[in-house]
Amino acid sequence: METIPVTPHARFERVKMRAESPLPDVWQLLDEIADPEIPVLSIWDIGILRDVSEQDGKLLVTITPTYSGCPAVETIKEDILALLSEAGYGSVEVKTVLFPPWSTDDMSESGQRKLREYGIAPPSDAPDGCLRLTPKQGVRCPHCGSSNTTRISEFGSTACKALFRCESCHEPFDFFKCL
Repeated sequence: METIPVTPHARFERVKMRAESPLPDVWQLLDEIADPEIPVLSIWDIGILRDVSEQDGKLLVTITPTYSGCPAVETIKEDILALLSEAGYGSVEVKTVLFPPWSTDDMSESGQRKLREYGIAPPSDAPDGCLRLTPKQGVRCPHCGSSNTTRISEFGSTACKALFRCESCHEPFDFFKCL
């Protein structure tokens, strides 16, 4: 029996909004802003870039942090303001919203691939869509692809990641938790 891949609704809506935006050049510029904690991901890839609009002659960029206490938010705001100022956008506001909350469903498919290539198992590599996670979870190893893995710690290099070890290649790796 074949399975049909389904794009999470939140991701579908974000992609659609970006595609229909009257400001495609700004979206493309913002693809240059990397997540400070995972520099292989853009703020679009990780899913925190929510919207770009123009209101009363001002460019408004809306972001949602991965969690409310995320220490990278101020750096991301500064990076956005600097990039857009350098590109000639005079009046820019970066707005942080907490609703709807960020979810790993907001990550782009490209972002999940980039995580894996970087050595971090993305949420899509968890069994059963992260519904039944146990210490012996079978998260696919980003190094060798084995599902013979064990969670070592609930927390990895950051609070949004767990630390795993592959029992096949014996390499440790972070798993970006499903949220």
